[in-house]
Amino acid sequence: MNTRSRMIVIAVAVAFLLYALYSQHYNIAVYILGGVGYVVWSHFREGTVFLATQSFHKQDYEKTERLLNEIKNPDRLRKGRRNYYEFMMGNIRLKQDQVDEAEYHFQLASRLPWKRDTEKGFVLINLANINLRKKNYDRVPVYIDLAKKLRLTERQQGIIQKIEVELNKHS
Repeated sequence: MNTRSRMIVIAVAVAFLLYALYSQHYNIAVYILGGVGYVVWSHFREGTVFLATQSFHKQDYEKTERLLNEIKNPDRLRKGRRNYYEFMMGNIRLKQDQVDEAEYHFQLASRLPWKRDTEKGFVLINLANINLRKKNYDRVPVYIDLAKKLRLTERQQGIIQKIEVELNKHS
């Protein structure tokens, strides 16, 4: 849910809560309070990352950025959401040619836990690519070596080979 939807749900729940209290249905009021508590908790710990991920997969980067900007404090997100937040923000900044900000987001994403090696591999490949673009040739092999230790797809291995060829041109 986005922030606006959460506010609407909370407003409706408060109306039901007031009615439950008025009609002395205290057990229902407890359930409603629990539901409101969950919606508030999910606002801070989950944010709009799931919706942004769906937009990101559809390559709707404007909507992705708008949804991610609804998250005021990404430090509050749980680790399972924060990594995707940082990855998507890094990609958006890269598409906007804000290379330093993209690197910052990918650096944060590289330090967070990932479920699959391929996901972390994309983060490390992006970091290697950014440093290649910035002509920080000493950092590129470090990211490539870290990525090679992971189980990567054929496509990712091909990208790494291209980065290595480009790096060898400048060495």
